[in-house]
Amino acid sequence: MTAGFGASTGSHAAAAADQLYERTLMTSADARCRLFKPAVGSALDAARAQARGATLRSGASEVQVQAVEQRARAKAGAAMCGSKDLQTAAGRVRQAFDGYSTLQRMNYPGDRAGWQADRSVSATIPVWRLSQPAGFGRDRLVFGLSGRSNDLLAVATFADDAQPYAARLIVRDTLRTQGPYLSGRNAKGLAANAAPRNASRVFAAETRDMAPVTLLPTGAKMGLSFRFPREAADAMGRLDPREAATVEFVFTSRNGVDVVRRAYVEVGDFAAGRAFLR
Repeated sequence: MTAGFGASTGSHAAAAADQLYERTLMTSADARCRLFKPAVGSALDAARAQARGATLRSGASEVQVQAVEQRARAKAGAAMCGSKDLQTAAGRVRQAFDGYSTLQRMNYPGDRAGWQADRSVSATIPVWRLSQPAGFGRDRLVFGLSGRSNDLLAVATFADDAQPYAARLIVRDTLRTQGPYLSGRNAKGLAANAAPRNASRVFAAETRDMAPVTLLPTGAKMGLSFRFPREAADAMGRLDPREAATVEFVFTSRNGVDVVRRAYVEVGDFAAGRAFLR
């Protein structure tokens, strides 16, 4: 098998890893040899990120995935840019991804929730470019990337008209942990796949504003928008697709003690959607 997976990981994992190997090899070769136009290269990179997620979902460990990627990059680094084999492979990629690169919208389904990506952008109207809706209790959330600068936003509406004064995004710290905290797909709710606080990074929202109508959850008339630092999007893009990120909204109660309401977002193909927008 191209990726070097043994039978113990299963045929599905091996097939996903083979695809990851091929797409990583070609993205690495493109970075060195300038094989593709930017639109095709971006489409290929989005497909590579999606293949990475599929490999992890199929049961491969992060260590195995990194080994596949390292092998592919080494192979790409050893290839001559003008070699017949590489040019033939590049021709196949162009044929496969030329049409894909012109798509404006993509849906990325997940285990429990999915992402919707939209390349269109407006100079005057804020729109979601990559988004996932979520419900938490009677409250509702849309989370994702918006605008020309792909700002990472949490836009929420609260059934009791409560007004949080702050929001936090909590994601697993990949430098301090060896892998995701997963309780299985049959566990109740995304919360079961969120990392504990002592193994996570916490990003405080940088801004709090009234949300534009175009970013509100469906049917909502008003809500709040919280913008997180770009570093938070980078951190989320490094997570396992099966795990969850936590969005906390912080309220002050009558006795002055903070009250927190939590929403959960499935990581899924966030990295693939983000690459698609490029």
